[in-house]
Amino acid sequence: MAPESPAPSAALITSDAAVLGLLAIILGFVFWGASRERGFWKKFYAVVPAILPCYLLPAIANSTGLVDGAGSGLYPMARDYLLPASLVLFCVSMDIGGIARLGPKALVMFLTGTVGVMLGALVSFTVMGVVHPETVAGETWRGMTTLTGSWIGGGANQAAMKEVFDVDATLFGQFAAVDVIVGYVWMATLLFMASRADAWDRWLKADTSAIETLKQRMASYQAQHARIPTLTDLMLIFAVGIGATGIAHFLAEPLVAWIKSMPAEWRLQDYSLDSRFFWLVVIATTIGVVASLTRARQLEGAGASKIGTVFLYVLIATIGMQMDLKALADKPFLLLLGLIWISVHAGLMLLVARLIRAPLFFMAVGSQANIGAAASAPVVASAFHPALAPVGVLLAVLGYVLGTYCAYLTGVMLQGLAGAG
Repeated sequence: MAPESPAPSAALITSDAAVLGLLAIILGFVFWGASRERGFWKKFYAVVPAILPCYLLPAIANSTGLVDGAGSGLYPMARDYLLPASLVLFCVSMDIGGIARLGPKALVMFLTGTVGVMLGALVSFTVMGVVHPETVAGETWRGMTTLTGSWIGGGANQAAMKEVFDVDATLFGQFAAVDVIVGYVWMATLLFMASRADAWDRWLKADTSAIETLKQRMASYQAQHARIPTLTDLMLIFAVGIGATGIAHFLAEPLVAWIKSMPAEWRLQDYSLDSRFFWLVVIATTIGVVASLTRARQLEGAGASKIGTVFLYVLIATIGMQMDLKALADKPFLLLLGLIWISVHAGLMLLVARLIRAPLFFMAVGSQANIGAAASAPVVASAFHPALAPVGVLLAVLGYVLGTYCAYLTGVMLQGLAGAG
């Protein structure tokens, strides 16, 4: 019997080519407005950072039925092709020595974010047991393990928890919705905070000298090597970004196949080592780092990181297109559980950041490296400065490693709470 064909999309625009055109128009409109030096748009973008409309306008288009984000192939395309290319172009121009001098606070804030996700799961489960016991009754704790895996590591860790704790498909889908809605709302909040980083850093009493030094070093390098790009420059930038992405795909496929052929008792999947996307990110980042030690770094003078930023903003628009704002009204108590959960994570991050005087950048990127993983951690990092995007990538890769173990431990604790209730 032949498989049933998927139901046709009810969206007004179903062609991915047309949707991509719409996203291009949205991005162009946003940046046109942000460049105005007077009038309404200057006042508007003095309050709202330009990156937020790039994210929210596609979300509105998806929520109103203008496009079908879930049925589109644009997000997988941007994730698998444009994201690795942007990581390569960001890393080509990076200052390895400057990043090394950022110190250990970035790692401390990342690990605080991991603990915050684990603690948030237990607190939200307990609070909802009082506020609305039906929400956490039965098998809900199982679904929470998948969200823990996603919010510490990523999709591979989420899928691992589904199998480990035998999560029902319906429950898995419900928590996948909470993951998208709450996770993206938190990402939007971090982007908004990034536009007011100076005020937050004053409140946190943070020492931002290392970050400012890195920014100045990058600005100085760009000023010294800046030139009007020639066609050759642009083609070389394209070759480095897309060529390295092709190499990453070429190497990732057989590498994943080889790892899957290893004995199951080695449990390499616990480290997300059987995830193709994990290896795409690792290989692309590695190529970019190695290239930054060669003459390829001179491509920054022709705008390598700017082209990388263009790729990244297309990814941002496709991420926004995955969010259905109407779904905020569905399953309200599961969403409340998710909001309590993320609030505990956020509160702990702010508390530790103030105690150790960590800049908002470390807090925001440490958080998003957990909650959003490698697909969005560099988005938040680049909102502070393109030179800082690799920091988000490196922390997100660490999240893949920790995700399965920390989610499993959280699941055991949630099981205990559910049994006690």
